[in-house]
Amino acid sequence: MCKDIFQQGSTSEFCSFMNSTLVNLETMCAEDRAASLEEVARPFGSFLNSSILSAGGTERKRDMASAVTFLLQSVELAALTVALRSPENKTQNVTTEFMAIETLLVPAASCCDEVFRLRGQEETIDIHCNAVARAATEDPWVVAFISYSTLGSIINTAFLDEGDLMADEKMRNFHLNSRVVSGAIGDGTPMNLSKPVNFTLRHRQAKKEEEEACCVHWKFIAGKGTWAEDGCKSLQTNSTHTICSCDRLSSFALLMGHTRMEESYPLTVVTYVGLTFSLLCLLLAILTFLLCRSIRNVSTSLHLQLCLCLFLANLLFLTAVTRTRSGVVCAVIAGFLHYLFLASFTWMFLEGLHLFLTVQNLQVMNYTSASRFKKRFMYPFGYGFPALVVAISAAVNPGGYGTSNHCWLSLERGFHWSFLGPVCAIILINLTFFIVTLWILRDKLSSLNEDVSTLKDTRKQLALSTPS
Repeated sequence: MCKDIFQQGSTSEFCSFMNSTLVNLETMCAEDRAASLEEVARPFGSFLNSSILSAGGTERKRDMASAVTFLLQSVELAALTVALRSPENKTQNVTTEFMAIETLLVPAASCCDEVFRLRGQEETIDIHCNAVARAATEDPWVVAFISYSTLGSIINTAFLDEGDLMADEKMRNFHLNSRVVSGAIGDGTPMNLSKPVNFTLRHRQAKKEEEEACCVHWKFIAGKGTWAEDGCKSLQTNSTHTICSCDRLSSFALLMGHTRMEESYPLTVVTYVGLTFSLLCLLLAILTFLLCRSIRNVSTSLHLQLCLCLFLANLLFLTAVTRTRSGVVCAVIAGFLHYLFLASFTWMFLEGLHLFLTVQNLQVMNYTSASRFKKRFMYPFGYGFPALVVAISAAVNPGGYGTSNHCWLSLERGFHWSFLGPVCAIILINLTFFIVTLWILRDKLSSLNEDVSTLKDTRKQLALSTPS
């Protein structure tokens, strides 16, 4: 049967291995003795080593799918058989390097209001007793649950159903993010399920915010093995686990895919029109500050640098924020956006500081002090501080620049705070400048009112003392 399934001349070593394994199991059954799950799992476990699978001649995708399917069915049938031949042990379990198996023997007269839970490594299966639609019989039946440690690296995302998952344009970049598990029920004859079963699968990597979980089962039809989504759905998911509900028993896994944000057409129009109008106004402001020499001073220099940074940031955002095809290019774009927007807020801080100092002195800075303020403080800090923040951020987390949807900062590991942190600090400082400035102006205004009142009193006295 093995040689008939696979392509001729490509699987002789695999078929020899499977033949020897099944002969050993057959001998075990012929001895009419109770076998343990460990005796069954040991020979199959060695096959799950990926090097043995590669050496088995399964170079082609079709042969690989056939070999894995043959293995899955053999392990399930062997586990069910062992459980049925050991009626004294209601529950059996074994954990090896490559798999974990747990079986449950359910007597024929058992109450069918129960929900049975079986565990394999960090995965579980919940199945209701009434889920098994079977004819009235005195024979017991068995539930088996198998969790494979390394099988996911063999039947990975190369075996996706192109007509199912790949057709979903809202998701992309799928990757297998759980162990492969199998569930089987039987007393030697096929059974239908009247209720779905629930699997709890642990994520190999923490689920990201932009990812969506897809519960899939292994489908083998006409010599072709694929991961398919039909019949399975995700009930609940968090960063570490996903609960899947399926209307059949097979082999299951969890796929993660990046979701593509659906862009709203009205919002896109508003964004492009608004940014275009903003760029036009900023360009006019830049030309005004550059060409009108009569208004040049420290304040207009600050305005000029702020407008330049905002103009470049908006232009880059408008033209390149969605260029995510190349990860390196996207990361560079995100880094420049990070720098330019931080520079804009830094120049806002310098404007607030300049206005605060001007109000505090209540006089216009002369040319010497203005030149000193510009050369010694403005430009080094205005462009140096955001460069320092970006350099430190890139050194700490170089993978934080660029996401699957936009060329901006990643939300993972709190990396967005490399932008929000300085921005919040600048806003608080400028707010403090504003409050203190109002306090200074109030005191100065009160003092000015007192001086005016004194001057009026003096004028009155002078008027009275002067003869007509």
